[in-house]
Amino acid sequence: MSNYVKIFDTTLRDGEQSPGATMTSAEKLDVAHQLARLGVDVIEAGFPAASPDDLEAVRKIALEVGNPASAESEAKIPVIAGLARANKSDIDKAWEAVQGAKKPRIHTFLATSPIHMKHKLKMDPEEVVQRVSEMVAYAKSLCDDVEFSPEDAGRSEPEFLYVVLGEAIKAGATTLNIPDTVGYTTPDEFYKLIEGIIKNTPGMHDGITVSVHCHDDLGLATANTLAGIRAGARQAEVTMNGIGERAGNTSLEEVVMALKTRHPVFGLETGIDTRQISRISKLVSNYTGILVQPNKAIVGSNAFAHEAGIHQDGMLKNQATYEIMRPEDVGVNQTNLVLGKHSGRAALRNRLAEMGHSLDEVELDKAFARFKDLADRKKVITDLDLEAVIADEFYRPRDVYFLDGLQVTCGTMGMPTATVRLKGPDGKVHAHASIGSGPVDATYKAIRAIVNVPNKLMEFSVHSITAGIDALGEVTVRIQGRDSRTTMDAQTEVPYPRVYGGHGADSDIIVASAKAYINALNKLIIAQTEGTEKTKNDFGVMLG
Repeated sequence: MSNYVKIFDTTLRDGEQSPGATMTSAEKLDVAHQLARLGVDVIEAGFPAASPDDLEAVRKIALEVGNPASAESEAKIPVIAGLARANKSDIDKAWEAVQGAKKPRIHTFLATSPIHMKHKLKMDPEEVVQRVSEMVAYAKSLCDDVEFSPEDAGRSEPEFLYVVLGEAIKAGATTLNIPDTVGYTTPDEFYKLIEGIIKNTPGMHDGITVSVHCHDDLGLATANTLAGIRAGARQAEVTMNGIGERAGNTSLEEVVMALKTRHPVFGLETGIDTRQISRISKLVSNYTGILVQPNKAIVGSNAFAHEAGIHQDGMLKNQATYEIMRPEDVGVNQTNLVLGKHSGRAALRNRLAEMGHSLDEVELDKAFARFKDLADRKKVITDLDLEAVIADEFYRPRDVYFLDGLQVTCGTMGMPTATVRLKGPDGKVHAHASIGSGPVDATYKAIRAIVNVPNKLMEFSVHSITAGIDALGEVTVRIQGRDSRTTMDAQTEVPYPRVYGGHGADSDIIVASAKAYINALNKLIIAQTEGTEKTKNDFGVMLG
């Protein structure tokens, strides 16, 4: 059995299903480029049947990321997969989207658990077996690389799985993905499930890759994934930061670093450049508006922080006393780089390159202007400051409205008041003043009065990126609004609103708050005007 574990990243498909995590085509393409740089083996770029925009996004990723002219070798080019339900229409759209890749894959699925077959599919087991055989064969007629998933395998009868998976192999599937769709199993149960599938599925041979796809409803996704790998699975389906439906998916960073840190236990390898993990984690967080919790394993802000005196004493004596991996291994740079207002473009370019950011001249000009503006207000610019500047300048949707000016008054002597100037899509500057319960509330009321797009603020989060009284502040917001394709929920017959995330960073926390809110509003406005948002009613219940 191979000692290599393929990393199948589904951040752009299953991860994007997380409420508020929807990305534009341009954002998905950017993330895909970074996933390729990270070294993932397979990128599930989306669900082409979901919407024309999703199909186009997958097509662009297949052409650019899945067929790069600059690749050192074909081995380093990732497989580009598109998800499809087990019907010809979905499979045709998936093939249309991925066929431009050098290594295309069609990933099709059908539920196999009794509860799904009875209540969702309304199909008998015999009908499910027949559909799997027919649709895998149809996908195989289009694409040589076909992956099949029995949805809700964690609650399926093992003996029935053996039959279904045997038919999938006979029809041409080369990867069998076993999803714990609702995060129901425990590690012992999942180990036995994978072990049983490998031993008992008819037609199983060395050319078949068994894959695992686990959800975190009980907080066991990573443990289940590692159990499946120990049982013989050689592909792990994961997302950056563990984003995904409900409680999320297995985290890429957790599985990869577990295999690397505990190599004597697992004896397995991946092709991941772990030094890229921190950077892409930040990128995904900024694009989706989903903040990474401070105590999140590997990528949380506290993952390599030590406050307890006993821990600090141990760290000073030997780093290995309280750190089982080096921060540098996941791209967390501990160097206190001193950049300030006297630093030039060359120094900034060099440091950004060391951090993994390759900017052209126009982008460098923008970054340098932001850097100088920050340096005038902050004596020392750290790596974390630079990451925030890059994220705020480049990792955001195109501007519809952007902040042109902001002035607030607050305190105990008067009513909090904010005057906001926004430049709109017509190129004109719009100004409004509002009173609120605090400076942020007043600012948001003024912005709402100018933009005039119905929305509800669902979440507001602010934290300091760096230390010191002149620290850079980062704000994340989530708003609820309705795009042009909002439909009625089939069961409750009530509107199904969408959630949009926004991100902003500035040394002035009120300015950062305004930027984050405008960032989220821009996403909502783009969705309203382009109609590119997908709703669950558009394509039913999806795998995982």
